[in-house]
Amino acid sequence: MPVETTISCLCGRCRISLTGGPILSAECHCESCRRATDAMEALPGAPKERSRSGGVPYVLWRKDRVGSIEGEDLLIAYRLTPDAKTRRVVATCCNAPMFLEFSSGHWLSLNAARFPEEQRPAMELRTMTRDRVDASPLPDDIPNAKTHSGKGFMRRLLGAWIAMGFRNPHVARNVKEATHA
Repeated sequence: MPVETTISCLCGRCRISLTGGPILSAECHCESCRRATDAMEALPGAPKERSRSGGVPYVLWRKDRVGSIEGEDLLIAYRLTPDAKTRRVVATCCNAPMFLEFSSGHWLSLNAARFPEEQRPAMELRTMTRDRVDASPLPDDIPNAKTHSGKGFMRRLLGAWIAMGFRNPHVARNVKEATHA
């Protein structure tokens, strides 16, 4: 029987069901994740999403294992620029960031804070640490990759795509688009 997980926004009106397990849990330090998180954290009542080290924790999940999305009409997608290939989806009911989606990607980067504490996967690595503006040393509790290649990051994404038969399913098709963050 496949493992089922449900994540939700802060108020519980938006819920996403997931089956199976994550591809990877990573904390991203890239400039665009930091910039978008700054914009989302500035929304009224929005939660703080950054880790102690300044990154944005995500849990990467195969799109073909994303089930129903309750409250899809409450979701809005922000892009850093009108032509950006990524959209960051926020629940407008409580301004909780839900996920980041690459337009051509076969996975969703779900905001780790949306997982119930007891089901939240432990972070496995930090990525894009070369983009950090804070020069203080990072903890050595998990690998600190300068790019996305750390600890088989790209290998794990490719393995998931192969397992999916090289498909790129659509999720949350009816999400309203904001101009940009």
